[in-house]
Amino acid sequence: MSGDHGGATTALSARVRHVEALLEQRGLVDPVELDRALTAYLAKASPASGARVVARSWVDEDFRQRLLDNANLALPEVGLSMGGGLQEQRLKVVANTAAAHNVIVCTLCSCYPIALLGPSPSWYKSEGYRSRVVRDPRGVLHEFGYDVPADVEITVWDASAESRHMVLPRRPVGTDGLSEQELAGLVTRNGLIGVAAV
Repeated sequence: MSGDHGGATTALSARVRHVEALLEQRGLVDPVELDRALTAYLAKASPASGARVVARSWVDEDFRQRLLDNANLALPEVGLSMGGGLQEQRLKVVANTAAAHNVIVCTLCSCYPIALLGPSPSWYKSEGYRSRVVRDPRGVLHEFGYDVPADVEITVWDASAESRHMVLPRRPVGTDGLSEQELAGLVTRNGLIGVAAV
């Protein structure tokens, strides 16, 4: 499994919640305005954003390489970013190939690239998924109806408060004539998490 967690992440989250509560108590932050900002952020957060990124990478090899090298620098090219919080989260995009398959998880909580995948599905947050996908990724993927060939290596990427991951699925065979928009329509949130093929 790749990625890391530490006590610092949990401590940081607790400090952020504490500071937010203090700011609200002293009247420096309006909780209604905070809720409004969060609602506006979530309204823009959708798997369609991640699908656009994938489709661009399928039609533009240079963009694909920039995305894999440094996703945070590549995202503005398609009008996106990993911002929206107190700090911009680091995004690592991992590409599926004929020999390698990737799946993402957050074993301690449910860290997830909301800006690109929309709100996380309930199963992603479940303790069952978070613990089992690490121990038996093939078994979990099978339960999703996705059987990864035995000769394909599976890597499980563990997200954290500072770092998020997104899977870059393989482009489906027979899609050479499709437009970028049509390709984006093929990409699902489950494909971006790595529990389904596209």
